[in-house]
Amino acid sequence: QLQLVESGGGLVQPGGSLKLSCAASGFTLDYYAIGWFRQAPGKEREGVSCISNNGGSTNYRDSVKGRFTISRDNAKNTVYLQMNSLKPEDTAVYYCAAAAQGPYYYCSDYLRTADFGSWGQGTQVTVSS
Repeated sequence: QLQLVESGGGLVQPGGSLKLSCAASGFTLDYYAIGWFRQAPGKEREGVSCISNNGGSTNYRDSVKGRFTISRDNAKNTVYLQMNSLKPEDTAVYYCAAAAQGPYYYCSDYLRTADFGSWGQGTQVTVSS
């Protein structure tokens, strides 16, 4: 069974940093493009960033460009999201998911949740003073 597990969330002050991890079990992560999403209370889940299966292509939503960096270590079967200069509006539950098209998925700056599966349980990120 394909499973993704997110970790690394927490409470941080505005301007601070966090590094999220997305670890895979039950499958080899290097076959899949991986997306990070987030969902704030009362809002729809939105795409944050995406990385191709080999790490050669990445993309970000406009509001996080220049602050967030997505990366992957296929040897460790893990994808990361480094978040710097965090703002209160970044507060949300963050999820990772695998693109259903595997290596053929094109990572644009707009991610559709319907294109992804094997969702993790999420990790809470709270940015507050």
